[in-house]
Amino acid sequence: MDNKSEFQLIVAVVETGRASAIMEEAKAAGAEGGTIFYGRGTGIHEHSMFLGTPIEPEKEILMVLIKKAHTDSVLEAVVKAGELDKPGRGMIFVLDVSEVAGIVHMGESSFRE
Repeated sequence: MDNKSEFQLIVAVVETGRASAIMEEAKAAGAEGGTIFYGRGTGIHEHSMFLGTPIEPEKEILMVLIKKAHTDSVLEAVVKAGELDKPGRGMIFVLDVSEVAGIVHMGESSFRE
């Protein structure tokens, strides 16, 4: 299989309530849009209690599919907006995407031609 895709996927896990503002900064930096969904953290620092009841650490996850040419600028904007260079604010990573379908408005109308 040829790796012909020119896309990458930026995934950021951030504090609940911050994803919409961070996504706006991603758009200002060149992203056309993205997906936000909710999750629950299970890391080693996620064992807080309140009155004997475990607190479930809620998170928001941003996913932005982006052309590789824009990855660096959008990544930088998300890190800055989410303060992801500070401890406890979240994390971000980038994945290469080998194939894409459904992005008709960008000329990527087919999974395989």
